[in-house]
Amino acid sequence: MKIIIVGCGKVGDTLAEQLSAEKHDLTMIDEDSDRLHQVTDSIDAMGIVGDGVDHTTLMDAGIQDADLLIAVTGSDEKNLLCCVIARKAGHCQTIARIRNPIYNREADFLRREFGISMLVNPEYTAATEIFSIFQFPFAQRVDSFAKGQIEMFHFKIGEWSPLVGKKLSTTSAEFRCAVLVCIVKRGDEVHIPNGDFVPRAGDEISMVAQRMEAVKYFKKIGMSKNRVHNVIIAGGGNIGFYLAGLLLKSGTDVTIIEKSKERCEQLSTKLPEATIIFGDATDQKLLSEEGIERAEGFAALTGVDEENILLALHTNKISKAKTVTGVGRSSFNSVINEMNLGSIIYPRLITAHHILRFVRAFNTDYESEVETLYKLAEGKAEALEFRIKAGSSFTGIPIMKLKFRKNTLIACIYRNHKVIIPKGHDELMAGDSVLVVISGYSISSIREIFEK
Repeated sequence: MKIIIVGCGKVGDTLAEQLSAEKHDLTMIDEDSDRLHQVTDSIDAMGIVGDGVDHTTLMDAGIQDADLLIAVTGSDEKNLLCCVIARKAGHCQTIARIRNPIYNREADFLRREFGISMLVNPEYTAATEIFSIFQFPFAQRVDSFAKGQIEMFHFKIGEWSPLVGKKLSTTSAEFRCAVLVCIVKRGDEVHIPNGDFVPRAGDEISMVAQRMEAVKYFKKIGMSKNRVHNVIIAGGGNIGFYLAGLLLKSGTDVTIIEKSKERCEQLSTKLPEATIIFGDATDQKLLSEEGIERAEGFAALTGVDEENILLALHTNKISKAKTVTGVGRSSFNSVINEMNLGSIIYPRLITAHHILRFVRAFNTDYESEVETLYKLAEGKAEALEFRIKAGSSFTGIPIMKLKFRKNTLIACIYRNHKVIIPKGHDELMAGDSVLVVISGYSISSIREIFEK
């Protein structure tokens, strides 16, 4: 695909890196020549210094024959206008990043009236992911498929876990829960395991299940923990605001600590049910006064990575709270992931993955359609949800008779409101939502998981 990205900030940089790796024809636009060259010097992309809302700049970038324009500058208004001009000038698909809660509420209207293909809000998307984590505090991360009917839970195995030293087939027969372990990350290695795989302490597990089956499973392996009932949020920015709204709707008590007096006044008006504290969350005395030792959930979302990391380390030392740490930069994620920070959220990576899903869906074929995509195990694996179309060549054939590429697993089938953990005799059918887990390659169509 020929793709134009307007904006070379954190999200634009991450997008460019991932789309370049998938061999798309990229053109980057940014007004800052130094920032533009930092991106284009490290990937295969053309760079144009200019403003993305300038018609001449877009024409120089080849908007007339582009397939997709992605506007991810720091201005919501500029992103929206850039998409409108691109649609008029080139008739391509468009994606705009927005952050303002007002635009988030009017997303359907903006898409419809401006002809924008996709609006993505990094802060709201990050908040929904954090909210899911607080609903399932035994997991480090929760990903949803089939419109929330199927979920993938990511967790780390402790030294005394009953999973340690036993084959997966053995524990499956012992626990009798409809779950499927589909990825195991061990150090730098990523495994898509079969029934003979033997987990070790420290392994990071990704498991597919329906919500109630997952709850039963976690109880049996000694990781049962109810959703949190009170949360302290350090930082009253957009992520904290969106998260607080979601938590309050679920009946969770929320306290926000924010060091801007003006922002505190805004939050008090917009979130009257929350407790808003004017102060610095890095003040240990203030945290204690607000009950950090007794909190069930804590989210470090100050907007400063170093502060968030220190807050998470401190909280995990003095409290049993489920901790979530927001990290804006991902340059040192291999180091950060080894620290005791609880669940770690990278908003720019979440945003990039949502846009990447759209790009993959754009390249879909007549047999299947990409509906959901998540990068897993630090990008070394992917989980994709496909909708199977009528007339597909692989339907009606038992899975055990299909020949799959190496490191490929059909993890789950959702059919007629029923979740199926597939066995060898099960078949794929038109209309199914199928969850596929792969490692070592990328796909846009479910046909690509089969050997040629």
